[in-house]
Amino acid sequence: MMDNKITGSRALIESLLSEGVDTIFGYPGGAIMPVFDSLYDYKDKLKHILVRHEQGATHAAEGYARTSGRVGVALVTSGPGATNTVTGIADAMIDSTPIVVISGQVASSLLGSDAFQEADVVGIMQPVTKWAYQIRRPEDIAWAVSRAFYIASTGRPGPVVLDITKDAQFGIVDNYEYKKTNFIRSYQPKPDVKESEIEVAAQIINEAKKPMTLVGQGVILGNAEKELLAFVEKSGMPIASTVLGLSAVPSNHSQNVGMLGMHGNVGPNQKTNECDVLIAIGMRFDDRVTGDLNTYAKQAKVIHLDIDKSEIGKNVPVAARVLGDVKETLPLITAQLQEKTYPEWLKEFNACYDKEYNAVIDSELYPTSGQLKMGEVINKVSEATDNKAVLVTDVGQHQMMAVRYFKYTQSRSVVTSGGLGTMGFGLPAAIGAKYGAPDRTVCLFVGDGGIQMTIQELGTIMQYGIDVKIILLNNHFLGMVRQWQELFFDERYSETVMNNPDFVKIAEAYNIPGKKVSDRAELDKAIEEMISYKGSYLLDVQVETKGMVYPMVPAGTCVTNIMLGNE
Repeated sequence: MMDNKITGSRALIESLLSEGVDTIFGYPGGAIMPVFDSLYDYKDKLKHILVRHEQGATHAAEGYARTSGRVGVALVTSGPGATNTVTGIADAMIDSTPIVVISGQVASSLLGSDAFQEADVVGIMQPVTKWAYQIRRPEDIAWAVSRAFYIASTGRPGPVVLDITKDAQFGIVDNYEYKKTNFIRSYQPKPDVKESEIEVAAQIINEAKKPMTLVGQGVILGNAEKELLAFVEKSGMPIASTVLGLSAVPSNHSQNVGMLGMHGNVGPNQKTNECDVLIAIGMRFDDRVTGDLNTYAKQAKVIHLDIDKSEIGKNVPVAARVLGDVKETLPLITAQLQEKTYPEWLKEFNACYDKEYNAVIDSELYPTSGQLKMGEVINKVSEATDNKAVLVTDVGQHQMMAVRYFKYTQSRSVVTSGGLGTMGFGLPAAIGAKYGAPDRTVCLFVGDGGIQMTIQELGTIMQYGIDVKIILLNNHFLGMVRQWQELFFDERYSETVMNNPDFVKIAEAYNIPGKKVSDRAELDKAIEEMISYKGSYLLDVQVETKGMVYPMVPAGTCVTNIMLGNE
């Protein structure tokens, strides 16, 4: 039985255990040392993964949250330890990823004195968190942790930061007790569902001739995949996904018409401006999805289902809103739908796909000559895992290729940086993804630019023997920037050429086996060797230097302004 009189640092760990935390990603330092000292006594209950940089801790916590559906946790010290987490926290905020970041802070008596490694953590973090709070008394730790997990995981999820002064960690809690939070005055995570909104939405859908559903990550965050499938199959309409909404519906579902947006499929982009009803579920109409808002879906009645009322009508005017948790609202709408099919409407999407296949996909996935292409590597890796792996990406050309051509058979299979587009996300996120889904194969696709932003996390993989398959699509360029330079800046390749080290030798220095491949005849065998290897592996694939990601809707233009590379 635990003594009710404990230190603040021990109270913190006990509070984390009460929230079901089993893994923490962190990096020690002076102002958080009391917590790490207490952590020494909890090795059998709580795994701590020592990352090589605090940004890596936040991205790993994100990866853990995205595959497990639970709150990811990072633990860092004050000053630069805390400020190094800002990028990961901002990334989690815009992608609605539930993480709790705990930072040490100088003693409360030193606050405001510019003490060693002091920073105004709460002031810095407030714009990029759901809640940022400084704990100065040990007796407030349990209360703050309980609120932090509740806020991070409920409603529209997101990051929370707790900044704990050193004296609060050393101090004594006389009567430690942990109570889980299930209510906070003025915070309503799940809006009340209005029957009138359900009825209006259902009526519009029932009257539609060419309806179309757009699915975002809100479905996955709300664990509403089954409810979505029931809605889609009863309604009979085509369904498209945002990047973060991918895997909510299996890739091979007959009504799944693929990804939409800047590098999405031709069909869903083209038909966005031809459908008469557009149902947006758990997505926010990001500019990479809509292009020019002045030309976006002007002919359609837009129905927007979301848990965050600030998103509804923010970018795209709506004919009907349905505010609430989609796990609750979708079945209510489905119950009022007429069972329908739209064979002719779906054929129009198929015709678009045929055009796209002939113009882009065939040459990308099944080339017979020339340099290796990103698409063919991604497709072969997906097939080698029976389309059951977790896809993790960094940011750039490889990211758009990977989400386009990887296939998904179950939910929570895509871990990528969406709204912030954070290079360096991939490697640490893959570490977290593996801890979040230990029984699944984790495949990281990363570029030669992004991997060098957080390459030190190979040390974390080495230390803990983490089984991550790293596929480096190496084109010796900052590929996405180079693509824009080619298309829009007269091929003036300013500072995008990369002179790279031997990545296989670097991996081997971290006791991670690897291989470099540039010959198409060797690719299948190399992928098989990587997938079958028990442990982490780095496959450096030398892909075409000036490859292009098509289709492409140029930024800020109409979504039907689709480039296929033959213009």
